[in-house]
Amino acid sequence: MPTVVLVHGLHHRPEHFDAVARRLRSSGVEAVAPELHRGSLAADTEAVQAAVDVLHEPPLLLGHSYGGSVITGVRGARRLVYLAAFVPDAGESAAALGGASAELRDAIRPEPDGSTSLRPDRAAEVLYDDCPGPLAARAVGLLRPQAPGCGRGVPHRHSWKDAPSTYVVCGQDRAIDPALQRTMASRCTEVREWGTGHSPFVGQPDLLVGLLRELLVPGHRP
Repeated sequence: MPTVVLVHGLHHRPEHFDAVARRLRSSGVEAVAPELHRGSLAADTEAVQAAVDVLHEPPLLLGHSYGGSVITGVRGARRLVYLAAFVPDAGESAAALGGASAELRDAIRPEPDGSTSLRPDRAAEVLYDDCPGPLAARAVGLLRPQAPGCGRGVPHRHSWKDAPSTYVVCGQDRAIDPALQRTMASRCTEVREWGTGHSPFVGQPDLLVGLLRELLVPGHRP
C-alpha cells in the first residue's frame, strides 16, 4: 500500500488533514500525519523522519506552508510535494525567504509564555477565506499556540535537490504571497497552480487527493 505523509504548518495540527486522510485511505492509500510542535525546526524534522523511517516503502511527502521547511530536511521520500510551502536552500529559513504576509502577521497574537496564537477572526479571513463556513470554523477551532523560532530554523539538508518534487502554487493565497511561491517553485521538478487560498486541504480536499493519487499511480488522472 503506498503511503502519503502529510506535514502541517505552523499553528496547525494533524487533524487539519482529516478530510484528505479519510479520502486517501478509502482509495487504498495509507495516510500518516505526524504531530509537529516539538519546539524547533530540527525537532519537527526529526519527528517526521521517524515517521518515514518506520515505513516499508519510500512515501510521498507533502509539506504545507512551514511544513515545506520540515520536509526539505527529511531523507527517504519517493517524491516531495510543496503545498503553498517554503523551499529553503542552504542557509535559508522560511522567515528569510519572505515568511508570512502582512495580513497573516496581523493575525498573530503574542502570548504571555512567549508563544504565539492566531486571532480566530483574522485566521479565518487569511487562512480559510475560500472554505465553506462550517469547515473554516472547524479549522480555526483546531489551531493551537506555536512556540517561537521555528520559522527561523534552517534545514541541514535539502531533499528537493535529490528527489523529484512538485510545487503547488495557491494563486489566491493571502498567507504566503503567490509571487513568492512561484519563485520558490522554480526549485522544484514541476509546478502546478490552483486558484485557491492557503488551505485547499480544508476547502477542496478532493482536489488535493486527486493530485496525490496522480503522483502515486502512474497514468492515474483524477
